[in-house]
Amino acid sequence: MKINKDYIIDNLKTLFYALVIALLIRSLLIQPFYIPSSSMEPNLLVGDRLFVTKYSYGYSKHSFPFSPPLFKGRILTYKPERGDVVVFKTPSDNRTDYIKRLIGLPGDSIQFIDGDVYLNDNQILKSIISKNDQIYCGDKKITVNTFEEKLPNKKKYVASYRTSFSFKNSDKFIVPSNHYFFLGDNRDCSKDSRFLSSVGYVHENNLVGKAQFIFFSSNYKIGRVFEFWKWHKSFRFKRIFKKIL
Repeated sequence: MKINKDYIIDNLKTLFYALVIALLIRSLLIQPFYIPSSSMEPNLLVGDRLFVTKYSYGYSKHSFPFSPPLFKGRILTYKPERGDVVVFKTPSDNRTDYIKRLIGLPGDSIQFIDGDVYLNDNQILKSIISKNDQIYCGDKKITVNTFEEKLPNKKKYVASYRTSFSFKNSDKFIVPSNHYFFLGDNRDCSKDSRFLSSVGYVHENNLVGKAQFIFFSSNYKIGRVFEFWKWHKSFRFKRIFKKIL
């Protein structure tokens, strides 16, 4: 059988161009992310897959795969807003992707007092939605009260607090210049900016993008993706195309 070299070369070129286009889309426009933990429940569940827009806050080296040092700082920068759900590289290793809610801007002070969050010495407004809800913390379920919180910029979202052993009090956190302070919506099951040695304040260069909407979701506790006979039970169809608030 005679091999047509031109045919092979044309196909290799097509594959190369497709890879380049996919890389550009992933680096400059949107990137899919998988939710691996329960730190953002009840808003984001383990098994949610969502799209993050890379252009929302401009670009840094972390906008690209493997964080190559192509340039310093950020370019085409847009400032994030309080309440945004943001993907960032954790400062402890500059490699691991975290997803949390932005609470504090540069210069802000944040403090927990009797289980309430204070922003610049003013309590973040919250109203009870429901009590004694069951959500996950890792592989275990915990009992929480669910609140709607409202930030000074009118941004509203849902956050959950344990009914017992809640994160009650803290020292005052002062956000440094060019840094941000993040919290998980599952307040008592989240490693976030409260833990200075592992996450702490996040530099603006570590921001990857803004979470926009869920494009797929499945409950791995019921069935894995390849277990097609369980799809009707494991797929969370109602979460598909859900906007992230």
